[in-house]
Amino acid sequence: MNGKQTAQPSALSKLTRWHGDGKTAVAMRISFVTLLVNLALSIVKLAAGLFAKSGALISDSIHSFSDVFSTIIVMFGITASSAASDAKHQYGHERLEYVASLTLAIVLIITGLSIGFSGCKVMLNPPESPETPGILALIAAIISIITKEWMFWYTYRHAKAIDSGALLADAWHHRSDALSSIGALIGIGGARCGYPLLDPLASMIICLFIIHAGAQIFRDASNKLSDASCPPQLETQMREMIAQIDGVKAVDDVKTRQFGSRVFVDVEIAADGELKLRESHSIAERVHSSIEEHFSEVKHCTVHVNPYNAAHTDK
Repeated sequence: MNGKQTAQPSALSKLTRWHGDGKTAVAMRISFVTLLVNLALSIVKLAAGLFAKSGALISDSIHSFSDVFSTIIVMFGITASSAASDAKHQYGHERLEYVASLTLAIVLIITGLSIGFSGCKVMLNPPESPETPGILALIAAIISIITKEWMFWYTYRHAKAIDSGALLADAWHHRSDALSSIGALIGIGGARCGYPLLDPLASMIICLFIIHAGAQIFRDASNKLSDASCPPQLETQMREMIAQIDGVKAVDDVKTRQFGSRVFVDVEIAADGELKLRESHSIAERVHSSIEEHFSEVKHCTVHVNPYNAAHTDK
């Protein structure tokens, strides 16, 4: 076959060399680490909030406990999506991971609305004599920001490497918690400096960032659950590669549809109409193999062969 390109190692193959196993095991390991860190951080913030009399930090600890719940959803979604094909699900279960992503997106949006509503409520009805939180609350908020931002990048980097929508959604949930902790820090600092209304004001601004992140995750997951096409540049790369394969006279059509984190491809090519069936099949097989080998995200490629005729010359 002329012009066949050598498949480059995918991000997943690089990651599996680091960890020694596949996507599911890597995702589960990342999720387990973040679950333990979230649980410990939530307990620390709750204790510090109660001891230092900081309502902002207590609220922030509750937000962190929601991250424990979200990570459990991620672990369930990834485990379910990795199940092998069966008689009732012949195309696999990959979409279940994006059901988990949708759930997390909704949790994020509700979290953002809740933070914004609480901030608005305090702004409209400020307490007459708010308690001044202790320095311990300030230290705990700083530790929370650093930890949650580390967790965001730790989860985000691996989510991108293994192309996991559910893990990516969980990463943004960690970022929302970091933003929530920034709000708590501003509120605690403001209260200690005599400006208690800084806390609810920061919460109202932060809620917009959280809702925006949730909406983006929701849109991405919806696309991958509704057979959305891949980006045009990916289809262009496929067309260019198919056109170089021996026996392909023209590329009539390339259609793609996203199936969770994987892609299905339907290709129509034109070949010499005088070829025997076995020869036409051989050309189709080369196209099929080339697409699946070169594009690691492709789950399956179907190839249909049309006879090359004058209509193709006129194109």
